[in-house]
Amino acid sequence: MGIRMLHCRTAIATAVVFAATAVASALLAPIPAVAAEAGTAQVPVDCSSTGDPDLAAQMSRDIQAALSSRQGTVSVAVRDDETGLTCSLASERQYDSASVAKVMIMEGVLRRAEELGRKLTTWELANIRPMITQSDNDSALRLWTDLGHAYLNRLLTRVGTTGTVLGPNGYWGLTRTTAADQMRFLDVLTNARSFLTSRADGLKLMSEVRSDQRWGVTSGMPTGLTAHIKNGWLPRATHGWRVHSVGAFTGSARTYHIVVLTHDNPTMAYGVRTIERIAQAVHRGLNQGRGRIESPVPESAVSEQSDGSAPYEPLPGRDEPEPDATP
Repeated sequence: MGIRMLHCRTAIATAVVFAATAVASALLAPIPAVAAEAGTAQVPVDCSSTGDPDLAAQMSRDIQAALSSRQGTVSVAVRDDETGLTCSLASERQYDSASVAKVMIMEGVLRRAEELGRKLTTWELANIRPMITQSDNDSALRLWTDLGHAYLNRLLTRVGTTGTVLGPNGYWGLTRTTAADQMRFLDVLTNARSFLTSRADGLKLMSEVRSDQRWGVTSGMPTGLTAHIKNGWLPRATHGWRVHSVGAFTGSARTYHIVVLTHDNPTMAYGVRTIERIAQAVHRGLNQGRGRIESPVPESAVSEQSDGSAPYEPLPGRDEPEPDATP
């Protein structure tokens, strides 16, 4: 695959040292070919809707069809506020979060400022914007370290997560998470009854993600909606590429959410295309007859370079748990 990544073989003493070494090195060791697992397509998609059961039945078929020729391990969560549609596919399976953990970090920064009765500081603003819009890892580590595990664990409790576990020390990209929990993080930003009163600030940042990182769940989105997204793309020595995309789509007529988490992808491009096929099915079902749609990202535009959110090798001196591959 032509990917070069540095093996991280030295124990990392502190989170600050990690920022200067593991993240900054861009993790350029070669990625071996990964035999993708074909088990996902055999797990049924469960869609239901209080307002449109026919739509739910069709969406189940369409998402299943989108996965029918794809290999790898995939989890999906979809929710549409207008029709009451929800879809779930292995939504409680855990994955290394990679850069989608930055949504959690952003919500922690916004919530802490609210609790302290203040606006974001100049330092917080200088880090939170590049963390989301450019997926800057140094900014993410600074905010992660500043918030601390104790505060972030309290945030997880407040959000109501059930399967998210913070990464050790400075390894925010090794936070374990589920599609169901990523849907809960999106709900914090879009639900008018959310505990986060500054949620509009978070949504605005996620709407301004730079163009080369706006792939995945945006594919097939019609005009007239605004996409608020965050993606993650991380290869590791086990389970190949983790390729994730989470997004909230807002407009005058509706708000809906799409979360797709994957691993066991042989390349980043393969994972991106799998997510796009699912997203196209969801957007098509929810927006029949609505204008021009967002085209898939050309395969030539997929970089095949890690997001740098975690080292390629297992952590020195630490026996890392394998991601749960059960449905």
